[in-house]
Amino acid sequence: MRRERVVVLALDGVYPFELGIPSRILGAADGRYEVLTCSVDGGPVRTNADFGVTVEHGPEALATAGTVVIAPVAPAHLTDEVPDAVLAALALIRPGTRIVSICTGAFVLAAAGLLDGRRATTHWQVADRFRSMFPLVDLDPDVLFVDDHPFLTSAGAASGVDVCLHLVRKDHGSHLANAVARRCVVPPFRDGGQAQYIEQPVPEQGAASTAATRAWIMERLGEPLALADLAGHARMSQRTFARRFHDEVGLSPGRWLIQQRVARARHLLESSDLTVDQIAGRVGFATGASLRQHLHAAIGVSPQAYRRTFQTAR
Repeated sequence: MRRERVVVLALDGVYPFELGIPSRILGAADGRYEVLTCSVDGGPVRTNADFGVTVEHGPEALATAGTVVIAPVAPAHLTDEVPDAVLAALALIRPGTRIVSICTGAFVLAAAGLLDGRRATTHWQVADRFRSMFPLVDLDPDVLFVDDHPFLTSAGAASGVDVCLHLVRKDHGSHLANAVARRCVVPPFRDGGQAQYIEQPVPEQGAASTAATRAWIMERLGEPLALADLAGHARMSQRTFARRFHDEVGLSPGRWLIQQRVARARHLLESSDLTVDQIAGRVGFATGASLRQHLHAAIGVSPQAYRRTFQTAR
């Protein structure tokens, strides 16, 4: 069994919750990962809370990693220049190593020039600041994470859980990722993106939710579903339903539906021997060509290539 070493870099001002996410999530993956934590000098690290943390490793651990995670720091510690000690630590990372940032950790990668010309995300509250500091980065503040191999960036706080589950899913398939999610009592895949958490006016008291309709959709992914069908189930006008759906999920109903169909198709590609056309029919795409188009748009590979990857992993 391949066991990948993951090294988490803790910087002064680190958020303790996010610092612990890689160890908690990846550590629940049946021994597939070894997670170490290091600092730039091997010494204790001040957190943004009222305590510090003692780490067991110095920056030399970064040279041994298959994946490096940059833990986030409080906004007061964010600058457009990387301290020399941090640059020296980053220089120890081997070429081709997968590098993940959680929340404001993207500022470190961007300040080091590693995200220039790449798509990335960070916490929505500091998105404007990020754009002004790093105009060469294609920032998408609406998503929970971005996978622009070999760099993965996640949005605010708990989206570190999402990106770590994505690593497990990408490395070892949905079955193990779902098992990890159950062990950690978190959803294996969160609907929508970061946009749903951005501060906005509170819905009117008594406003109906679209949650029941989303559950209804998930039981009928293989059926043709139009906006009129969804609004009818929710007993709303189409306009009201679309607006309320976007407020709750952060996506339009149509985009969310495609996302769920692609996710179901990925599961079937990993776990079954059904043909592409058969899978397309089961998840609600009219043709295999439509499935190929949407899967490529979502993850950049064909169904056949995706299936080969996970059949090899199994």
